[in-house]
Amino acid sequence: MEILPISYQEFKPFFLILIRVSVILFMFPFFSARIFPVLAKTGLALIITIILFPVINDKIVGFPDTLWGMAQLMIAELIIGMILGLLVQMFFEGIKIMGQLVGFQTGFYMANILDPQSGAQVSILSNMAYLVAMVLFLILNGHHILLSAMKESFEIINVGSLSLNGQIFEKIMHASGDMFVIAIKIGSPAIAALLFTSVAFGLIVKLMPQMNIMIVAFPVKIVIGLVFFGISLNVLLRFMERYLGGLGSLLLNTMTWMKV
Repeated sequence: MEILPISYQEFKPFFLILIRVSVILFMFPFFSARIFPVLAKTGLALIITIILFPVINDKIVGFPDTLWGMAQLMIAELIIGMILGLLVQMFFEGIKIMGQLVGFQTGFYMANILDPQSGAQVSILSNMAYLVAMVLFLILNGHHILLSAMKESFEIINVGSLSLNGQIFEKIMHASGDMFVIAIKIGSPAIAALLFTSVAFGLIVKLMPQMNIMIVAFPVKIVIGLVFFGISLNVLLRFMERYLGGLGSLLLNTMTWMKV
């Protein structure tokens, strides 16, 4: 019994489809985490490829006979997957930056933890914001949008074809800059409250130099930071709803620019 009922001639397009699906899947939030087993990622990518292959096989361009030509097709599929996955990943990186900013102002920057997803030392609030964003992303069916965009990518960009232009690089640069905009917009309640708190304690020190401001300010800033961080998470919910509302069109527009 054959596990994959495909002929030798169909193996090349199947392999190219698998490359794009794997790169997109591995760069998506949660699936890119180290705690997600590589074998499970590979199996899921293989299942999605098997499902999509009968629909996509008749839209595939011709294949070159040279090894260099096949390498160019593989590189094109890698680039397509990386661009689509990167546009989504940058949003969650912006949320991590928001948590780091709030954690730094609160005083939690000295108490970093090991993030099991990335294997790096991150702020407690940064990790918490990322996990909350991931839960909201799944609750609001963001994964449905990503899977639909993955399928539509083969409808718009034929396997083995890719066109890179200035619009693509401009969109990537704009998305990378939006990470900091997202961080400020979502974390603005906590950032502003902690800033005013620092200014208030600065004025108190000038008026009462004998007060030990370090002992008083540290617990107050923690309480204010946590309270307004909770308000920022409520802002994150509204922001996530608007983001998912435009995520589908963002990915489709990007794929249209990469169409030959």
